[in-house]
Amino acid sequence: MGRDHVHGEKVKLFMGVLALQFLLAGFHIVSRAALNMGISKLVFIVYRNIISLALLAPFAYFLEKKDRPPLTFSLLAEFFVLALIGITANQGFYLLGLYHLSPTYASAIQNMVPAITFVLAAVLRLEQVDLGRRHGVAKVVGTVVSVGGATVITLYKGLPLFAAHNLHVQAFLTWTSESPIFNWTLGCVFILGHCLSWSGWMVLQVPVLKRYPARLSVISLTCVFGLFQFLVIAAFTEEDLSRWKVRSGGELFTILYAGLVASGVAFALQIWCIDRGGPLFTAVFQPVQTVAVAIMAAIILGDQLYTGGIIGAVLIVIGLYCVLWGKSEEKKTREQDPEMTRHLLGQDGQAKDQEVNTDLLA
Repeated sequence: MGRDHVHGEKVKLFMGVLALQFLLAGFHIVSRAALNMGISKLVFIVYRNIISLALLAPFAYFLEKKDRPPLTFSLLAEFFVLALIGITANQGFYLLGLYHLSPTYASAIQNMVPAITFVLAAVLRLEQVDLGRRHGVAKVVGTVVSVGGATVITLYKGLPLFAAHNLHVQAFLTWTSESPIFNWTLGCVFILGHCLSWSGWMVLQVPVLKRYPARLSVISLTCVFGLFQFLVIAAFTEEDLSRWKVRSGGELFTILYAGLVASGVAFALQIWCIDRGGPLFTAVFQPVQTVAVAIMAAIILGDQLYTGGIIGAVLIVIGLYCVLWGKSEEKKTREQDPEMTRHLLGQDGQAKDQEVNTDLLA
């Protein structure tokens, strides 16, 4: 009976992680669909964050009443900076990149976030780099391979993998090749900026959470400042009030999916997966999201794959697993050697959320 129960829990966890990746893959697709419909990038982001804040704020308020220390000016300033990096730059660069790029390659490049996070943490001396041990070498090699994969995607598009054998795909390829919207290199640069902002946001959360140990409240307050920053930007760049109107059911669906599913349901499911399986187990399934995006983009959007993108994506995934393996081995070594305590994404309570809690505000 006990063995059956354990097996059942493992199956639930496996299904939960897969469901999480498919929900987040859907976010890439609906975001691209929203841009295709002509929704303003700023309007889409503002509405998404309003919905996200409406979902998160009540839980943060009631669940963390006893955990929240008093707010100070310095803390508010730190929340403002977190919002500038983790929401404004993060989400802005993502949509700018997606505007010029396909969802498949945006998702593929996102797999290098752990490597970028490792570099930033090492620079700030929040992460150990021990080249005398296998795990240290694995993290460095994984980072280099991931960066190399992103470079390949950015600089080398390559040949299309599938012939335009039907009119639908052929028409789509013709439109994308002639449209000024799709700019391969510029899109990759924006997505890399998104990944850099995302990683910086995770790294900077570590000292903030030490002073303000209430994760939901930190995210909610960050959302407040991020929403304020986007509204200020919109006041100068989106003066046409008609752009703020939701003109169709399709536009409403994309906005609701982004706010309710990507930032609501996926948030709760991700917390559950991390709690039950740990951050490393959840992170290992990240490439599943890229595969799901590629399949959905091909079916729904008529997306095309290119050899350069595939080669780069494979290198990024290999680098991702090298970094994750190195972190896993380091954790085992740290457990055997209690003196190894300086580690960014392995500091018990904070670490489990920090390491893969990277899709919440993407």
